[in-house]
Amino acid sequence: METVLAIHNISKRYGKIQAVNDLSLEVKKGQVFGILGPNGSGKTTTLSMILDLIRANSGSFQWFGAEPSKESRKRIGSVIESPNFFPYLSPVNNLKIVADIKNMGFEDIDRVLRLTMLYDRRNTRFKTFSFGMKQRLAVASALLGNPDVLILDEPTNGLDPQGIAHIRELILQIAGQGTTIIIASHLLDEIQKICSHVAVLNKGKKLFDGKVSEVLAISDSFELASDDLESLTKAIRSHPAFQSVTPGEGTVQIYFKNVVNPAELNRFFFEQGITLTHLSERKRSLEQHFLELLDNNK
Repeated sequence: METVLAIHNISKRYGKIQAVNDLSLEVKKGQVFGILGPNGSGKTTTLSMILDLIRANSGSFQWFGAEPSKESRKRIGSVIESPNFFPYLSPVNNLKIVADIKNMGFEDIDRVLRLTMLYDRRNTRFKTFSFGMKQRLAVASALLGNPDVLILDEPTNGLDPQGIAHIRELILQIAGQGTTIIIASHLLDEIQKICSHVAVLNKGKKLFDGKVSEVLAISDSFELASDDLESLTKAIRSHPAFQSVTPGEGTVQIYFKNVVNPAELNRFFFEQGITLTHLSERKRSLEQHFLELLDNNK
């Protein structure tokens, strides 16, 4: 799969603050890549560096397998700050100005307005728009020229639930057309519902990088029962991945240090003469994994 963005050991410092610390990432074509972290974790600084808005102190990055250039920048659309358009102009006229700045024609304006569900309001003044509509117009301006990559920084920040749902649906629709999307957010639910891949940042450091599905597939624990809970509890302590056990009413909750296959666990007990009457796998949520990573990085 083609590498769209490769970041190599990039760092950025503001005085005594290390905003980004030796960060390396790869984003492949077609991915919806989430950069997740609390406020101040380095998300916006990272996006600003890869867009050449600020310079890194060290490290490097490549777009589409080559050094950043004016040509590669034309293949990237971005929304980094709050929507900022002329308040007395319509979406059409605001987008004409954006198109002029990008040195392109006006023929793509209707397409992006339809895609962002603003076509019916194309001749309405921008100042009358809700914040959610303003955000969608910002996305429309980034999509002019049909870029290969769309970069969004906290796209649902400040939106009500309906606005969040609209932006989420829009991102998924754009991704469904093959556009690679890089999205920075501090909202776990947003990343879990939208992204295929995620990198977790804290204090400028990368704590995790991988598929969202792999995180959600990790078993947090197993709920077990047998006719002899005492023997079951004693036996599980000899399992190489055993971490802890919590007794319940007729069951026990078992936690492991790493991934354990349910079939392997059942076989483990059977070989010790214990027949399980109940086995329930509890999946770890992205939130649990995220909080665990942050807790380990204090």
